[in-house]
Amino acid sequence: METLRIGSTGPYVKLIQSLLRRIGYDPGPVDGVFGNRTRQAVAAYQRDNGLASDGIVGPRTWESFMNILRGYDSYMIRPGDTLYNIARRYYTTVNAILTANPGIDPDNLIVGELLIVPYGIDVVFTDIDYTYTILEMNIMALQSRYPFLETGTIGNSVLGKNLYYIRIGNGPTEVSYNGAHHALEWITSPLLMKFIEEFSKAYSNGTALRGYDPREIFESSSIYIVPMVNPDGVDLVLDGLEPDNPYYDELLQWNDTGRPFSAVWNANIRGVDLNRNYPASWEEAKAQEEQLGITGPGPTRYGGPAPLSEPETRAMVRFTRDHDFKLVIAYHTQGRVIYWKYKDIRTPRDLEIANIFAEATGYTVSDTPSEAAFAGYKDWFIEEFRRPGYTFEVGLGVNPLPISQFDTIYRNNEEAMLLAPIV
Repeated sequence: METLRIGSTGPYVKLIQSLLRRIGYDPGPVDGVFGNRTRQAVAAYQRDNGLASDGIVGPRTWESFMNILRGYDSYMIRPGDTLYNIARRYYTTVNAILTANPGIDPDNLIVGELLIVPYGIDVVFTDIDYTYTILEMNIMALQSRYPFLETGTIGNSVLGKNLYYIRIGNGPTEVSYNGAHHALEWITSPLLMKFIEEFSKAYSNGTALRGYDPREIFESSSIYIVPMVNPDGVDLVLDGLEPDNPYYDELLQWNDTGRPFSAVWNANIRGVDLNRNYPASWEEAKAQEEQLGITGPGPTRYGGPAPLSEPETRAMVRFTRDHDFKLVIAYHTQGRVIYWKYKDIRTPRDLEIANIFAEATGYTVSDTPSEAAFAGYKDWFIEEFRRPGYTFEVGLGVNPLPISQFDTIYRNNEEAMLLAPIV
């Protein structure tokens, strides 16, 4: 991680500001600008944790922050320890420790044994730019806190980033959700990750979530989530174009809009719109490009040189074919609508389920507009499997949606994600 100090800006300043606020220090607004209040908060944290109190986030301070960001600490049991006392020390709960350490006997702690002790804060950040690095940290933290989650990869992006999946549940009914096919729509990644955290928390505590029993859903279903289909594009939007990017010169040429990548880029790092790269009327989508003013790689709507030309879409197709999903939901961000049709193909209960989702979310069920009617993930799923596939457009405004919309977006969608495996 780069050293952060007065004058630093960007998503990792936001990360530190958000973290400081969570653990009781006041950095001022979470705005990505390292000003004097952030420096003072860093210095106070350093002073309280035995670090040089210089207000600079250098290697040792980053190391300390990373211990918290990963969501847990490794603790060696000492004579006289009880789970209650350990939990108090970390501002957490006995149940959180028991969940993270399946099989431990709370009445017979073994001196010298290592425990995973979750910190008493949520790990998924919902008030900052959500980069691939933050996604990875959150996945590792959730898997450590909740060992019943299955995590893995379905493939790699153009630049070699992992395309992660997380599985909730061990039942026979399989469904799948995905986010961030489009780089500007990165807010769908923390949406899915927050659902994983809230579900896992309720499941481990034995509490209801929106009136549903997570344990019943867990035993009857398997929810597979791919939270960030386009990590290269997301990082281009949030971190900017770095000179060491192997597509540096091409990207400067492809983005001929005169606007920054952070305002226009939906494609992957090769300028291909992943949600127009699936083999579902790809040729028809290609025929639209001239009408849309698309002549080659660029920020949006270029479907690539051939269907599945991109490693991200090939990975999604392999992953989907390896499972028996009864339905899928692809998350996007414009319109507060639910798209449910592909051409005139009808699948069992497709409109009925769409209307159930509409009632849960408050969104409108709609036909897909012509410019987005072909070569998308849900289009391909419907065509190949003849099962319901949905695109949820979860916000309104100009992409990228402001993170201030997150809480509303999450409230609107939590119940639908609970309903999908049982509807």
